[in-house]
Amino acid sequence: MSTPSPPRRRKPRADAERNRARVLAAARALFTARGQDVQMPEVARAAGVGIGTVYRHFPSRAALIEAAGEARHDDIVEFGRTVCVPCPDAADGLARYIGYISEVLASDRGLTASIEATLGSARPEGAAAERTEAIAAELIARARTQATIRPDVEVADLSMIVCGLAAIIRNGTGDWRRYLDISLAGLRDVSAGPLDTAPPDTAPPDTAPPDTAPAVGPVPRPSDGARDRATSGERHGAAT
Repeated sequence: MSTPSPPRRRKPRADAERNRARVLAAARALFTARGQDVQMPEVARAAGVGIGTVYRHFPSRAALIEAAGEARHDDIVEFGRTVCVPCPDAADGLARYIGYISEVLASDRGLTASIEATLGSARPEGAAAERTEAIAAELIARARTQATIRPDVEVADLSMIVCGLAAIIRNGTGDWRRYLDISLAGLRDVSAGPLDTAPPDTAPPDTAPPDTAPAVGPVPRPSDGARDRATSGERHGAAT
C-alpha cells in the first residue's frame, strides 16, 4: 500500500506579496521622514491597504520596524554584490561600499533612530552581519593582492570606520564626508607599516624606589643616674 505524499505548501499569493512590499515601502518612507512618531494606521493609509493587512504581515509595530531595517540592509548587500565587488580596482570598490553605507545612514536618520529606540541597536547581527562582512572581506583580500590598500587592513577596521560614521551622522558632531575621506586615505596608504596596537606599559615597577629618608630608631631610655640627677634638680628648683 503506497503512502500518500504530504501536501505541498502553497506559495503566498502574488497579491499578498505585493501588499507586503507596499506596506514595507510605505513604512520605510514614513519612518525615514518622521522617525518614532509613525503609527500603524498611517502606514496602512500610505500603502493603500487596510489596517488588518498590515497586521497580517507584521503583527506588531516592532516587527514592522525590524523588517524595514532588514530591507535596508538587503539593499546595502545588493549594492555591494552587484556594484562594488565587480570593480576592477578592489580598493575603489571598497570605497564605494563604505560610501554607499554612509549615504544610506545619512538619508535614513529617522529610520535608524526608530530601529535603535525599538530594538536597542541598528547594527546588523547574525546572518545579516555575515553577509555584509563577506563582501568587505572579499574586497579587502583582492585589494591586498593588488597592493592598493594597507597590508594590515582587516574587516574589523571597516566596522570601526562605519561605527564612527554612524555616530557622527546620528549626533551631528562633524562633517561625516571629511571623516570618510580621511579614513579611506588611511586605508590606501600602502607605504605605512603595521600599526603598533599594543597597550602602553603602565604597570608599576617590580621594586619600590629606595627610601632616602633617614632611619628612625627607638628612643634611648635615660639611665638611672640621669633620672636621679633630673629629679634632684627639680626638687632643688622647687625649694628655691
